[in-house]
Amino acid sequence: MVKAIVGANWGDEGKGKITDMLSQESDIIVRYQGGSNAGHTIINNYGKFALHLLPSGVFYKHTTSIIGNGVALNIPYLINEINSIVEKGVPAPKVLVSDRAQIMMPYHILFDQYEEERLGGKSFGSTKSGIAPFYSDKYAKIGFQVSELYEEETLKEKVYRVVEMKNIMLEHMYHKPALNPEEIYQLLLDYKKLVDPYVCDTALYLHNAIKEGKNILLEGQLGALKDTDFGIYPMVTSSSTLAGYGAIGGGIPPYEIRSIIAVAKAYSSAVGAGEFVSEIFGKEADELRRRGGDGGEFGATTGRPRRMGWFDAVATRYGCRIQGATEVALTVLDVLSYLDELPVCVGYEMDGQIIKDFPTTVKLSKAKPVYEVLPGWNQEIRGIKEYEDLPVNCRKYIEFIEKEIQVPITMISNGPGREEIIKKPR
Repeated sequence: MVKAIVGANWGDEGKGKITDMLSQESDIIVRYQGGSNAGHTIINNYGKFALHLLPSGVFYKHTTSIIGNGVALNIPYLINEINSIVEKGVPAPKVLVSDRAQIMMPYHILFDQYEEERLGGKSFGSTKSGIAPFYSDKYAKIGFQVSELYEEETLKEKVYRVVEMKNIMLEHMYHKPALNPEEIYQLLLDYKKLVDPYVCDTALYLHNAIKEGKNILLEGQLGALKDTDFGIYPMVTSSSTLAGYGAIGGGIPPYEIRSIIAVAKAYSSAVGAGEFVSEIFGKEADELRRRGGDGGEFGATTGRPRRMGWFDAVATRYGCRIQGATEVALTVLDVLSYLDELPVCVGYEMDGQIIKDFPTTVKLSKAKPVYEVLPGWNQEIRGIKEYEDLPVNCRKYIEFIEKEIQVPITMISNGPGREEIIKKPR
């Protein structure tokens, strides 16, 4: 059976913990899009980890972790990440890399930095990890696929051709030093040595695994509102963050995805620029940021302070719909225990009208939040294992959200640890 675990919002929803937990009953975990531009934080018996390229299931001996063809593959980063977890006592994970994955090049990162610098105050808030230039090259057919590393003569010719094009941009647009094609070619040969032990026809591997009845978990990066097509364009990532793309980025038939778990926070947070209707500021935001996440709301990759907001039912309902969510995991509920009142954004006011459906970005910029305020529970809930043992007002908050987003909440995270999860009866 194939399950997908994805974000319902702007990313940073706590997918890493849920993936880590669900991996216990999975045979294979697949990263199918994105790159090292965002991270999943995991806390388990081995310690605390911020994973970026590796799937969040690498901590189990029985699992196979796959880097799918849809991923922006930063080869040295991947090898360093594998080594870093092994150095902390984690058993060496079984990792397979798609022979059709495209390679993140150092110049992609440089071009990302140069473009943000050029745009100045009108930048996209990029993590400067090279993601946009990488995917631009992939779809312009001037990227390098892992399989191309094995045809050295053809590879060299392509390197010289691509570098010639890149150098025109470097000289005339960014006024930066030119690339040396021979150095780029030698770098790719070095990459081949690094990645060779992991290379596999992962689409065929997954095809056979499905026939054998294996449990497969597709792990998405970021969330629905950062999707290239359905997110807050243009302040989005450069790959599809949707469960539907798991079929493409993993190389499996779409009809095999039977369950889609959308992860949503019990409040809202976002890293980077873009419209964020329920955003809060000042002391109110600082307090929530300080208490939030698993040690404060700061990006796992960038360390940037996350923007904070109240739960946005309009955005989350939309995110669940676009993801095709069959159930929802609600995270960091315990963080809200200090509040006397809990505002929930239930609609947007635009041009004198209240709307309930999430609009396109140009319209979103005019939206103001419409709140319904629920009473808080003012009681520590960490350590509670059963849904019925939660405070009454806590259960009311969960059930109010469930009604608003129109998808059943089946899991509630009330702490950062793997075991701090409550299964909610349907």
